[in-house]
Amino acid sequence: MNKFLAKTLQGDRVVWIIFALLFGISMVEMFSASSYLVHLTGSVHYTILRHLMFFAIGFMGMMIVQMIDFKYIRLLGYAGLVFSWGLLILTMFFGTEQAGAARWIEIGGFQFQPSEVAKLSLIIVIADQVERLQNVEKQNKYFWYVIGAVVLTCGMIFTENFSTAAILFVITMTMMWIGEINWKKLATVCGAVVGAVMLILFIAWVIPEEVYREYDNPAVKVFKRAYTWTARIENFFEARDKTVSKFKIKADGSNFQENHAQMAIARGGFIPHGPGTSMERNYLPEAFSDFIFAIIVEELSVWMGLFVILLYLWLLFRAGRVAQQSDSLFCAILVIGVTMLIVLQAFIHIGVSVHLGPVTGQPLPLISRGGTSVLVNCVYFGLIISVTRHIQLQKLQKEMMNATAVVADTAETNVEQTNSLETEMVEEVKDI
Repeated sequence: MNKFLAKTLQGDRVVWIIFALLFGISMVEMFSASSYLVHLTGSVHYTILRHLMFFAIGFMGMMIVQMIDFKYIRLLGYAGLVFSWGLLILTMFFGTEQAGAARWIEIGGFQFQPSEVAKLSLIIVIADQVERLQNVEKQNKYFWYVIGAVVLTCGMIFTENFSTAAILFVITMTMMWIGEINWKKLATVCGAVVGAVMLILFIAWVIPEEVYREYDNPAVKVFKRAYTWTARIENFFEARDKTVSKFKIKADGSNFQENHAQMAIARGGFIPHGPGTSMERNYLPEAFSDFIFAIIVEELSVWMGLFVILLYLWLLFRAGRVAQQSDSLFCAILVIGVTMLIVLQAFIHIGVSVHLGPVTGQPLPLISRGGTSVLVNCVYFGLIISVTRHIQLQKLQKEMMNATAVVADTAETNVEQTNSLETEMVEEVKDI
């Protein structure tokens, strides 16, 4: 059994441990936080079995990904990016709308988010391009093509999911900066994108939503979510207005979820109440997804919340070590990209739960409910483990080469010593 596990669970053990701990926390808290879904489905076991099924499929995906050669991963990244563009375009016009956003597309009765496929594919493509653009001439020639792919992908995601597009854009720019792509060009791109986003938000603040709704032009309608973003930002800052040195919580329902998330955090305290004891899960419609960290703290105390944060920080630290050990720039940048995607999304989720930022709708990676999210995050871990396996294999090959060289040197020395001894014996025989 030990030999089977050692052969199957190859790669960095720390990454496997972090994955296993996040999986365990997810199963416990999903069963606890999904009372709202139990009410909708009428089944106590459906939600947790569905979640377990996606984890099982994701685990198989991890095992497959770590077996694939990196040259095929590069090709799959480009193919996946083009495929995701088509799906994102379909989502704009035929997407299934939930909570006011058309982020899902349904094929054969199965719903998934094309943005998850786009994120994964773009990270792989950027890692490959960073390695290719180390030559200054190539960088000058192809830089804007790469930026075009980034802006196109993030732009299509942006129309329905501002936070996801922003996270993806920041990470791709960071990957290119770490890969020593011309920082002045990157700064120009960042400035232009930030300026465009600020202009859209400014227009949404200036033009009343009632006037905007009168337009029938699809090109204008595509930015309808801008009013949702501005409303969330306004609610966040209004809720943080100080009155007599205390935070003021609005009485209306505009920040209903944020208020109950803060109540859950406050109830958690330093002593665990135990799984299944949450009260706020009955009031938070997205307790199993967008605010599951608040439920973790409420049931298992602040200490478990800190432990979850440390797990993501541990993963980030480990990824940095892996990147340093890798002799391939593609592998190093790929590990940094996928890990940052996991960790940054986790910190944004946690920040929203503790009211350090406006609501974004970002799930907690590998813990929150979400079929597509679970599958893609499992693939992220598969890529990290694949790189660590590659590093281990390289180390083993170097050790074997060194051992072979030592044996060869020893054998050569022995031959020389034998020849010298024979010569001495011959000379002695002659003297006799």
